[in-house]
Amino acid sequence: MRLVRWTPDDLVRRLDDVVAVYGEAMGYRTDLLEARRGYIATHVRRPGFRAVASLTSEGHLVGFGYGYLGAAGQWWHDQVHRALDAEARRRWLTHCFEVVELHVRPPAQGHGLGAGQLRALLTMAEGSTTLLSTPEAEEQKSRAWRLYRRFGFVDVLRHFHFPGDERPFGVLGRDLPLPPPTPGPAAP
Repeated sequence: MRLVRWTPDDLVRRLDDVVAVYGEAMGYRTDLLEARRGYIATHVRRPGFRAVASLTSEGHLVGFGYGYLGAAGQWWHDQVHRALDAEARRRWLTHCFEVVELHVRPPAQGHGLGAGQLRALLTMAEGSTTLLSTPEAEEQKSRAWRLYRRFGFVDVLRHFHFPGDERPFGVLGRDLPLPPPTPGPAAP
């Protein structure tokens, strides 16, 4: 397995694979996936866009992640902006890298791919803070929630409902840059 940085063109070239991984990881209906295809294709042109992919030795996509700098007029940013008070807006949204998508095919989860993708994305990210949203879940049972907590993400909004999705979401954030990884024990 190898982790690679993707350009906007790399992601667009592999859009069918990206949508397939996204659908498998999120369990979304086919009609929703077709709508997401269009959104993803436009996201690659946003300021501060960064993307990574986890590929098998044969080049099959196993996971991906991407984000960009949030700004007024972007749907997700505007939804979160409306839900926060003025102080929280200044704290979290002033110069924020939004982790838009971070997914690993379910059979490949639990092997550190998501952590590698997240670390790579946040290391490349512009911004002084980063935000993401994830469906609410029991934190100890959810791989995604455990991953985000390990990376130091804190609650910004909980049980938040985005228009068009009946599920509640948590909006989580942390400061950037990431600290360097702590070295493991020295080899004997």
